[in-house]
Amino acid sequence: MAEDIRWMKTHCARMDHGGCALLVGVKENRIVQIKGNPEGYLNRGYTCFKGRISADRLSHPDRLTHPLKRAGKRGEGKWQRIPWDEALDETAENLKKIKEKYGARAVGFGVGMPKGMEHFVQIRLANIFGSPNVIGSQDVCHAPREVTGMHTCGFYPVADLHHPTELILLWASNPTSTNEEGQFAVMFHEQLKKGARLIVVDPRKIELAERADCWLQLRPGTAQALALGFIHVIIEESLYDREFVEKYTSGFEDLARHVKDYTPEKVADITWVPAERIREAARMYAKAKPAALQWGNPIEHDVNVFDATRSLVCLMAICGNLDVPGGNIEARDPKIMGLGPFVRADLIPDKRKDMISAHYGVIPRFMTIPPAYFRRAVLEGVPYPVRGYYGMCTNPLVAWADSKATYEAFMSLDFTAMAEIFMTPTASLADIVFPVAHQFEMNDIGHYGIGHGIIVARPKIVDPPEDCWPDMKIINELGKRVSPPELWHDDHEQFLEDIVRPAGLTWRQFVEKGFLKGPDRFRQYEEKGFRTPTGKVELKLSTAEKFGLKPLPEFTGFPEEEDPGYPLLLISAKSRYYLLSSYRWLDRLREKRPHPRVEIHPDTAAPHGIAEGDEVVIETKYGEVTQVARVTDAVHPRVISASLGWWFPEGDPAAQYEWRKSNFNMLTSMGKLGKEFGTPNLKNLPCRIRKRQ
Repeated sequence: MAEDIRWMKTHCARMDHGGCALLVGVKENRIVQIKGNPEGYLNRGYTCFKGRISADRLSHPDRLTHPLKRAGKRGEGKWQRIPWDEALDETAENLKKIKEKYGARAVGFGVGMPKGMEHFVQIRLANIFGSPNVIGSQDVCHAPREVTGMHTCGFYPVADLHHPTELILLWASNPTSTNEEGQFAVMFHEQLKKGARLIVVDPRKIELAERADCWLQLRPGTAQALALGFIHVIIEESLYDREFVEKYTSGFEDLARHVKDYTPEKVADITWVPAERIREAARMYAKAKPAALQWGNPIEHDVNVFDATRSLVCLMAICGNLDVPGGNIEARDPKIMGLGPFVRADLIPDKRKDMISAHYGVIPRFMTIPPAYFRRAVLEGVPYPVRGYYGMCTNPLVAWADSKATYEAFMSLDFTAMAEIFMTPTASLADIVFPVAHQFEMNDIGHYGIGHGIIVARPKIVDPPEDCWPDMKIINELGKRVSPPELWHDDHEQFLEDIVRPAGLTWRQFVEKGFLKGPDRFRQYEEKGFRTPTGKVELKLSTAEKFGLKPLPEFTGFPEEEDPGYPLLLISAKSRYYLLSSYRWLDRLREKRPHPRVEIHPDTAAPHGIAEGDEVVIETKYGEVTQVARVTDAVHPRVISASLGWWFPEGDPAAQYEWRKSNFNMLTSMGKLGKEFGTPNLKNLPCRIRKRQ
């Protein structure tokens, strides 16, 4: 009966960064319906299909519900059930054994993208254990934009879509399919309804390209060339914000001289975007007051990410769009516990010098370890041996570039433990697997630590299976076994109280509020300047020589050399029905997208004899995979767009669920990396295709 349903408020999670306010209907400890909460600050009642069916994660018959210990050879798919104390004790014993033999830095602590508090409790565990090595995906997601912003203007410039804007420049961001750390499609649509103009920069004809005033279908891997072409037009035509530039930037004259070479005609040859379209879009952006540049993480998917992100921050700056309402702002946190104290950064003062990345001279302030450097440490002992790994919320075998090297690394580790809701290819290579409580089954806080000035409450809705623990609890109990217990809480939920205490709230009071947002403060530079060495936006970096960085952004060439044997360019696009490699095991999502599909232009498909639904072999010089053809004009004839994150839960456990067959990262390599962030070429790869016979 409908009247038996109890409706509870929470926020979505682990289907993306989350943030959609939800109303969850519960009956007898079972979720029976999920819908959007009209009062939601970010979503205003909307939620996507995967959010609405997200409770399916909790009731899947193959869900992990007990701690497991490897019973056969590594990766063989044979397990024995063990009690929690044994699983925790064995994990602690192995981590301490590695620490005694090689030092604490020989253990890597793995994370995926931040999904909730567990990400930061894991960093706390690493710091207290004494390891400077938190291994994450940040080299290709979020950190390059955030850290480059800090070096250029002193903060991470977030598109402000909560205040009126005249124009949105959507650069490699697809909000109708995925959200970018809280930038939801609802907010874009509201701005467009109010009259904001729209420029879309994307190699694919995304849905919003159809609504755009101007769509620039650039050649993949040329973002920095296009941005520098914009800057050329804006300076050449004196469209820049003269007052802001003169008062609040340094290096403008150097930048102006530098971009003289980036004429629209020259940039057109590089980017495939006609020169007049470059001029049109640059003028539109420069004349809009204010304009918001919403950038997505595809910008961060090749070795030239530093040039791409630097050029875009410079573009924001010269048009006066930094830290103004409706532009790109510094999103200030509410009164909550800071990251440093929470993760106990004080206990590892030499982290910056001791982390694996220090050997490679990565950019300062970048504090997670790029997966490529972690695997070199495992496989080659460079700069020192790494022999253990504890991971959660991550599936490296599919998610990291160069899956073959990932497999080799995980097969060679002395010890691996993973926390998971479902057996994944990576978890299948572990020695111990912990079963986790998932969203709706635990109290959590979302959006902490990701730079958007907001945190959201995720109160528990239903009880988990008896033997499933929240990641925070697992880490808390493991922490007591590998480090001084007094540095951990008796009850892991005390971490939630710690976060909101500075706001004068208890956890329950925070849940009643639903979210906390930092204050809106704009144009702080008028009083305080910018938090850079010069106190200004550094169009030319004053620290370039000191840190071994480029003083000015430039286009030095394509991410990989052109090769006539591989005449097409390979990119990828996230699916709205999955979260990277997650949830192919959910029937209602799998029905929506049953196969890994590769988008191919009709003019490219025809000469290869490829029709809609055909199996297609995609090949780069690093490997080959099979996906299913989607023939569409959404991509350029010289570009194909493949699916990310594919493995087959229905596959053979002894073969780690067929992770090689369709996995995009069989086509990538960690052989070539960007210096600043250790970023591999995840996209923009020369490739060729053929119909599978």
